[in-house]
Amino acid sequence: MVISIKAIMSRGFILSLLAIGAPAVLPAAEAPRPGGELVFAVGEIPPSFDGHRETTFGMLHPIAPHYSTLLRFDPQNYPKIVGDVAETWSFSRDGLTLTVKIRKGIKFHDGTPLTAHDVKATYDKIIFPPEGVASARKALYSMVDKVEAPDDLTVVFKLKHIAASFLANLASPWNFIYSAERLKKDPRWYEKNVMGSGPFIFVEHVAGSHWVGKKNPAYFMPGRPYLDGFRAIFIRDTAPRVAAVRSGQAVVEFRGFNPAARDDIVKTLGNKAVVQESPWACNILVTLNNEKKPFSDARVRRALTLAIDRNEASKALAQISVMKYIGGVFRPGSEFATPPAELIKLPGFGKDINAARNEAKRLLKEAGVPEGFSFVLKNRNVKEPYEVSGVYLVDQWRKIGLNVTHTPLEGGPYFNDLRQGNFDAGVDFDCEFMDEPDLYLLKYLSSEASPVNYARYKDATLDELYERQSRMLDVKDRLPLIRQMERRAIGEQAYQFPLLWWQRIVPHSSRLKGWKIGPSHYVNQDLRDVWLAP
Repeated sequence: MVISIKAIMSRGFILSLLAIGAPAVLPAAEAPRPGGELVFAVGEIPPSFDGHRETTFGMLHPIAPHYSTLLRFDPQNYPKIVGDVAETWSFSRDGLTLTVKIRKGIKFHDGTPLTAHDVKATYDKIIFPPEGVASARKALYSMVDKVEAPDDLTVVFKLKHIAASFLANLASPWNFIYSAERLKKDPRWYEKNVMGSGPFIFVEHVAGSHWVGKKNPAYFMPGRPYLDGFRAIFIRDTAPRVAAVRSGQAVVEFRGFNPAARDDIVKTLGNKAVVQESPWACNILVTLNNEKKPFSDARVRRALTLAIDRNEASKALAQISVMKYIGGVFRPGSEFATPPAELIKLPGFGKDINAARNEAKRLLKEAGVPEGFSFVLKNRNVKEPYEVSGVYLVDQWRKIGLNVTHTPLEGGPYFNDLRQGNFDAGVDFDCEFMDEPDLYLLKYLSSEASPVNYARYKDATLDELYERQSRMLDVKDRLPLIRQMERRAIGEQAYQFPLLWWQRIVPHSSRLKGWKIGPSHYVNQDLRDVWLAP
């Protein structure tokens, strides 16, 4: 959704547009102008450079422009799926075989040809990673039996069973196509090195400072990219990141700012500002270490979610952060979201916070948790929405007699502690590239089946429900099963639970052209269609 500067000055107009879903009136299309370097801000540094391993925008935003994917989402018609490296694709009649034809003439940045064998090696690493190699989304491809490359231009995926989300998962923006030769020599090479076939070639990375890419003259798409290059500047704190966009040091920060930051940028830039807004396919997730006492007790976990006043949080945090919407496992407003009348029946989502907190205190006492019990809440040192959420959670838990220490960490140590189980409770997140149950429910599978479930529990019931819903192509058939999963995961067991869902607000210089906001800050970040006006 793109909103003109005059519209921005009327918040009532924006709210009415968002409420009714009315399309914005766009100016006549301008002819793209080649040249220039796009400078954009990034609020976190990449823990590693491997798209198959990581889950943070801090990796994706600076590094995605260097890579191609097999399929992609059409940035102007999201969530329509189009080809990237793939030229054509088709399923067999029984839906168990997908045959993909690869475009001819694509080259990696080192000049070697990209073939079907590289695609096969890439997906083998994602789906069947070698020992010691992390694959964050491995469980999403459990339906794949094997990947074949019968010739240089053909890739064949053999499935064990049909799966509603399979094609969309092949369009994942995380699935960078890697060189089979380099993976053969070292399957972890891409954690510290960059070499793809995307629109931009890697130039340099100065840790904690910036990341630079230059135009790939041999890119397979004629006339792309328009830019001569890009520079991502790493600015952790929100205030200086806002100042960078406001002052023109950066043209944009692609992830999103809060309403106050938006208004600040608009006030300064005037008619040189454009604001794009969208619902956001992200939530803050409270993750509890189910292997540690007392968090191994479901009563304690339910008490922690019951103590949170999400209605107050929605009002207060929406003013100072990107947090806004109350929802369960699925994005509010999506076709899979639980209706409010059902959602309020889950612990922590009701309207009577006093009754909820009294119940929380009763459960803690019943579980033998002493008043004043202390534990540590680990978090990312990204001010919003992470640190803001952590501060709010600590305050909420103190109201039921708990003493919580809030410990923000840099991205690398933060993710490492969650992966290794070195935490009591953590501020996690569930951000996906589209509204799809297989993606959001992946977070709630048993931890041995899902590398992105840090809560460290085993639940065969959830795993079985996940498999059943995944094999159903009709949404109406899937809904009862995903509701059952939601009630068990964040209600009865409260293994982990959402705090709030986000609102995406991207104010930027009017010089930025060819980029369109969507509900995911992971999609549309290869910059191949982006250009700069004078």
